[in-house]
Amino acid sequence: MTQAGVPDEIKAMIGTTTEPAIMEVERGAIRRFADAIDDPNPLYRDVEYARNSKYGEIICPIGFFGWPLKGGGLEQMMNTLMPVMMKAGLFRILDGGIEYEYFLPVRAGDILTSYGKIADIREREGKSGKMLFMILEQTYWNQNSDKVAIARSTIIAR
Repeated sequence: MTQAGVPDEIKAMIGTTTEPAIMEVERGAIRRFADAIDDPNPLYRDVEYARNSKYGEIICPIGFFGWPLKGGGLEQMMNTLMPVMMKAGLFRILDGGIEYEYFLPVRAGDILTSYGKIADIREREGKSGKMLFMILEQTYWNQNSDKVAIARSTIIAR
């Protein structure tokens, strides 16, 4: 629920959605991401191991959804929010973190479609003054129209 102190132009953005983003999930990209986060789990690298697991294929580590084939998503949401935030005098931006809710594993070979949404914007009073907390949701669907995950990002502005 938003609070009265949030500028009307920013409040009006709640519920705004992005164009769909399309991501391709391929084995090599999964391995490179696992290398980047230094995770040796064989489910992210070893085809035979993964095929003999309950997943039947290499899966993605948490936070990896493949490489974009078509834009949209968090970048598009921020491009929509930034001019309005600047106009409201909110020049200091902080990444407040991200949480993931998984419904199904993301497998090599999946083609994901995601839609971003500005889910909520609230004002809070802190030691250093008023801050806006913006919750941005990115929902991911696989090629079978199964919802696989939701990523919720928090952006803090003052």
